[in-house]
Amino acid sequence: MKRWMKYGVIFVLGGLSALGYNTSWISKSSLPSSARQSAISAGVATSSGVAGPGVEIAVVGRVIDGDTIELTDKRKVRYIGVDTPESVDPRRTVQCFGKEAKEENARLVDGKTVRLERDISDTDKYGRLLRYVYVGEVFVNDYLVRQGAARIDTVPPDVAHREQFLEAEREARREGRGLWGSCR
Repeated sequence: MKRWMKYGVIFVLGGLSALGYNTSWISKSSLPSSARQSAISAGVATSSGVAGPGVEIAVVGRVIDGDTIELTDKRKVRYIGVDTPESVDPRRTVQCFGKEAKEENARLVDGKTVRLERDISDTDKYGRLLRYVYVGEVFVNDYLVRQGAARIDTVPPDVAHREQFLEAEREARREGRGLWGSCR
């Protein structure tokens, strides 16, 4: 009986997602972990790769640096609200913790399927997509700040997670994580 209920939930959520409804609330729901993951998977299995308004599923082709990735379709994505130390800018030397930030980002997302969520802006002045990035249930932007691999850098109008990022940075500073312990 439980299995049929699980499949029923997955079917309904998948249908809602295919019709364009935002199912991002699933990750915050009280569904059991296995059902939640199945629902997320089923909800994004659309032919277009789009999970709902402002949400897209894509595969990471390569990690450029700590806060920028390239998708397999060659589009570049800049993480909203965070800034990591430079590791590849040819005009600058590698900054303290830049290499580690890139490595942590690669560990999280390289070659993986990610969920990209838009805030207000679509692209930056360089044509990169501006997105909040999730791999599974991990909110990558927040994770990088919380681990001290990034600082917050919220730029209006894209400020939906500003308070969350501020708290994550306070925690990383207080605990001396990442760049806050290495780059004084």
